[in-house]
Amino acid sequence: MGTIAVVGSGAWGTALACHAAKLGLSVEMWALEPEVVEEINAKHTNSIYLKDQDLPESIRASSDAAEVVSGAEIVILVPPSKHLRSVSEMVAHAVPKAAVVAVASKGIEEGSLQLMSEVLAETMPDLGPERLSFLSGPSFAKEVAKGLPTDVAVASEGMSAARAVQQMLHSPTFRVYTSSDPNGVQVGGAVKNVMAVATGVCDGLGFGTNARASLITRGLAEITRLGIALGANPLTFLGLAGVGDLVLTCTGDLSRNRTLGKKVAEGVDPQEYLANRRSVAEGFFTSAAAWELSRKLEVDMPITDHVFHVLHRGRPLREAVDLLLTRESKEELTGIRGDS
Repeated sequence: MGTIAVVGSGAWGTALACHAAKLGLSVEMWALEPEVVEEINAKHTNSIYLKDQDLPESIRASSDAAEVVSGAEIVILVPPSKHLRSVSEMVAHAVPKAAVVAVASKGIEEGSLQLMSEVLAETMPDLGPERLSFLSGPSFAKEVAKGLPTDVAVASEGMSAARAVQQMLHSPTFRVYTSSDPNGVQVGGAVKNVMAVATGVCDGLGFGTNARASLITRGLAEITRLGIALGANPLTFLGLAGVGDLVLTCTGDLSRNRTLGKKVAEGVDPQEYLANRRSVAEGFFTSAAAWELSRKLEVDMPITDHVFHVLHRGRPLREAVDLLLTRESKEELTGIRGDS
């Protein structure tokens, strides 16, 4: 029986632990909050982050992160992306030398503008590409925990780490596809959250399904441009970690980022809204990092630009919408001005 360590007890981490335990794997979880540890162990629930879901009784939770990872064959890191640096530093010394690490956090670190792989290169430098993978794809936590059919992608350089994760977690209701493009999988998983905020605004303002489809499509173009600038394979964005995750997050009612966009459309202050919630809407933070990264790399990302300025700089929403709708005409694929 394989051993899985899940470092992070949010909805996504809890869902992955639930899936692994149902496969008969030995599952250890780390949670920051003592009350979450106690509830998982005593009641086999996690009502703070994954309501109305019974967890397998075999899952064991602990507040000692080093203990949780010390005997694992696969360590799944799934804290909010802004905490990946501190959490990975905390467990780096305790991860077994032969263990594979799978990163399920989705985001770009603010300040450093680093992908999660670049963060781990600094915090866990002993991890070579044969031991490091990145998991993403269209996967709402509640549906995974319930055992509803889900497909995901796991990527690693050289594929060996991805195949190890695939072998351990693949099942008929959680199909794991491998990829050799970690950068593409990471960019798709991160920036789709920004686009989900935009589509939430679109739906909240009543702009209709035509506009929503256009936003998703043009959002995919922005994701692809940024990914290519970071060395990704453009075909990755036609897969699960690209268009798959993008469509889910932009259209599904369980999407925290889409919900944030709808709240912004109602006139709610985004920072006040998020301050009163324990769950994280990654698109809020990723919009700032992606905007800065796009400027650094000179990548045209107008939707990201306006999401960032509305969320972080107080740009009036109607002004942002008008600026987007009145942009000059261009060719779709090349971005060349239409009157050139």
